[in-house]
Amino acid sequence: MGRTQTFDTTTAVRAARDVFWQHGFEGASLADLESSTGLARSSLYHAFGSKRGLFDAAVEDYLATVIRPRLAPLVGPETGTAALLGYFTSLHGAVAALPDDSPRRGCLLVNSTAGLAAQDPAARDVVDGYRAELTAALRSALAAGHPDMAEGSLDSTARVLASLSIGAMVVARINQPESLALLATAAEVVAGLPAAQPGDLPQQ
Repeated sequence: MGRTQTFDTTTAVRAARDVFWQHGFEGASLADLESSTGLARSSLYHAFGSKRGLFDAAVEDYLATVIRPRLAPLVGPETGTAALLGYFTSLHGAVAALPDDSPRRGCLLVNSTAGLAAQDPAARDVVDGYRAELTAALRSALAAGHPDMAEGSLDSTARVLASLSIGAMVVARINQPESLALLATAAEVVAGLPAAQPGDLPQQ
């Protein structure tokens, strides 16, 4: 008979997620993961196959519970300039609220895969997928709020905003004020875009 699992997988994954978030994939030791989850190494390997399997589960949970809910308003039915400002305002508030000793400073994907992605195509794909998803969501909100904006301008502005967002998350680990300044700059870029004129709005 197979071994019966006696722990909650989601709870274990989220405990491990904070370890990876703080220390990165390579810096997270098995001892740290055992301590955070309260599980023996054998239980972790039985449930997830390997440290990498646990990391992959933590990344999927992070995307599902942190990243995509934050991006959802950018692609929802009420998207547009207000959604863009709300995204950067919300992110600014989240960064400002974190204490210096929080394991959740910055972005788990960027923090955890900085070294791993250089050698691991799968890790590169995850990080680049996040970048693409973020950029597409920002572009969607830009297009909704500025229907008169040229395609090239939509692309370049979305890239600028995505770069400011990702850059802020990288810097958040070492310089919180600068991270907040980058997010404020992104909001200023959005607020400074020419407002759509009534004749430019799509007809219902």
